Amino acid sequence: MHNYKELEVWKSSIKFCPKLYKLTETFPDSEKFGLISQLKRAVISIPSNIAEGSAKSSDKHFIIFLESALSSCYEIETQLLVSL
Repeated sequence: MHNYKELEVWKSSIKFCPKLYKLTETFPDSEKFGLISQLKRAVISIPSNIAEGSAKSSDKHFIIFLESALSSCYEIETQLLVSL
């Protein structure tokens, strides 16, 4: 088991959440239930998956959750590119 609050990747992902939320405030209201909602869910899933994975009993299971967190990063990157 890992103490997720000590992991730099978790700390960084927590700091990223309010930055993305602030960015989505600049999006048009028409995206409230589209890109904005999807981006917010994806950014929250990054630290959430890291934390959840840290409770797993093996590194193999932890890595699966880290891969999910990375997938959310790619999802955000793609959505931000689309939003441009």
